Amino acid sequence: MNSLIDKYNIPGPRYTSYPTVPYWDDSTFTPEKWKESVIRSFNESNAEEGISIYIHLPFCEALCTFCACHKRITKQHSVEVPYLESVLKEWRLYLELFDEKPKLKELHLGGGTPTFFSPENLKTLLEGIFTTVDIAEHPEFSFEGHPNNTTKEHLQTLYDLGFRRVSFGVQDYDPKVQKAINRIQPFENVKNVTEWAKEIGYRGISHDLVFGLPHQTWEAMENTIRKTMELKPDRLAFYSYAHVPWVKGVGQRGFDEGDLPSGEEKRRLYEDGKKLLQDLGYIEVGMDHFSLEHDDLYQSLIHKKLHRNFMGYTSSNTQLMVGLGMSAISDSWYAFAQNVKTVEEYQTMVEEGKIPVVKGHVLNEEDLIVRRHILNLMCQLETTFNIDNSFPELDNALEMLKEMENDGLVEISGKEIKITEAGRAFTRNVAMVFDLRMMRNKPETRIFSMTI
Repeated sequence: MNSLIDKYNIPGPRYTSYPTVPYWDDSTFTPEKWKESVIRSFNESNAEEGISIYIHLPFCEALCTFCACHKRITKQHSVEVPYLESVLKEWRLYLELFDEKPKLKELHLGGGTPTFFSPENLKTLLEGIFTTVDIAEHPEFSFEGHPNNTTKEHLQTLYDLGFRRVSFGVQDYDPKVQKAINRIQPFENVKNVTEWAKEIGYRGISHDLVFGLPHQTWEAMENTIRKTMELKPDRLAFYSYAHVPWVKGVGQRGFDEGDLPSGEEKRRLYEDGKKLLQDLGYIEVGMDHFSLEHDDLYQSLIHKKLHRNFMGYTSSNTQLMVGLGMSAISDSWYAFAQNVKTVEEYQTMVEEGKIPVVKGHVLNEEDLIVRRHILNLMCQLETTFNIDNSFPELDNALEMLKEMENDGLVEISGKEIKITEAGRAFTRNVAMVFDLRMMRNKPETRIFSMTI
């Protein structure tokens, strides 16, 4: 395994979209084309499957130096109401595009720190959206909670509004690691919020663990996993730390490069961590995710209904996902759009009556075919390679996959390509074989984190 990781541990995308954001073609994108794609997608899918909404709540009271998300650091909670008013105004701009009432299937509050906002303000935001939609049968509502500031009132308020899933960022329980990433978070805080969530009735509790952090050792990682098992969350995300300081600047320079685990040490964190999780009853789902057998994420995998989008893996598959808030990304299947990346610019554009997109990409026929292959691989670990001759480079993908087959990462039978158990760790690498945009325009500088 070590030699394979040495061979395949290269910079690569996480494929929450295809094309990936660095390869979006702004030259073919306009706000009007974005609106047209939203209308088309809504008309095709709303009556049957409904839509998804992602709301980006960017404020955090402190900077976690491992984080690569778009956020605003402040302790001034007076920012809450004006920001949420802008989010509701943005949503009303989207409502003007629809001829019928949206059916809301999936909703996620991400950040930043959603629980930076008071329960009362979150309730006002959500009720402002719920009065404009029909709630689908069996909706999937989830949010990200910071264990240090998520209160029982947060959990109860959101539960009463229909939320049943919550993910808590744990990262690592080792004090030295926590100090390096500026995320001091006692186990007791995580224990409290997890037990409150169970007591209230949440059925999809997730903990996020990260390997490859500064000063991290296997002993610390093992302790983190075993302490996590005391709380038995329904699912886990076990992420590789994405060290991308060239993207986020000093925000990821709170420690020296020498403080990061070596390649060999990081391999052990991944391999032994994955084995321990499986020994403790967690089943690997897709990439980086594990769940207990009863959880919907695993059930979606075995019933081939698992989906992946900018919110990560989900058991709901909607064609249209509207992203609200500063820097939020939307997906109409036919196009992507990202909002402006500062709070001030976002609020100004919304006040001017403009959907606040700053860049995007309209998918062409080739993109749509490649996207389907990559989505199949990321979610089902297999795809049927039946490509028309108008995309000759994809024929070359079979040649590239043969080497992976020789290395035991994939199995090829006719037009069927399946990622093997040994190949799960290299899912991103297999997907990269189909990434025509990256193949044609190899980056001159590093823009992605390492795949392992």
